[in-house]
Amino acid sequence: MTADPVTAAVMTGMAHRPGRWVALTLDDGPHPRYTPQVLALLRQYRVRATFCLIGTQVRAHPELVRQIVADGHWLCDHTMTHDDRLRRRPDDRVQYEIGAAKRLIEQVAPGARVRYFRAPGGNWSPRLTTAAAAQEMQPLGWSVDPRDWERGRSAASIVRQVHRQLAPGSVILLHDGGGNRAATVAALRVLIPQLLRAGYSFGPPA
Repeated sequence: MTADPVTAAVMTGMAHRPGRWVALTLDDGPHPRYTPQVLALLRQYRVRATFCLIGTQVRAHPELVRQIVADGHWLCDHTMTHDDRLRRRPDDRVQYEIGAAKRLIEQVAPGARVRYFRAPGGNWSPRLTTAAAAQEMQPLGWSVDPRDWERGRSAASIVRQVHRQLAPGSVILLHDGGGNRAATVAALRVLIPQLLRAGYSFGPPA
């Protein structure tokens, strides 16, 4: 599948794809406990997702990055350290956070392409989108956010929130890292077969 041209605009949907398509994206990994569980579920249902990887986690768990690639998923640079205030940092810090993470992912998974960049916390600025596009990564946002990272969020509430916001062409934001993601994994066990039964297909953000 050829990639669409990279622009500095933040992509939040798949509007040009006819039919019931969604893009599943997973942030803040790889995590040694939850990423393997997510990968097993995706493998079970033959679904592919986009993994937004933090550089420090990539360095700690390179074998999981290689498994993500081996399973055919897409890769997204989520910076080295997930600095929520990156848009306010000096230019050299911005370049480091984006470029070092991309290089590290490519180093641990030779031949893999990092197609997307996602700003920490969705805190975008023109500098971030331009820097990502200059490194041939499409800035990637989302249109469905069930806030699965919130403390106390249950699997049932995550599922409900996804369905409330979902539409054909949605980019769904979930997390496989950054904390206890047991509820997210449990939600995915419900959501993936539900969406497949509803006629949805899973593809790359485009």
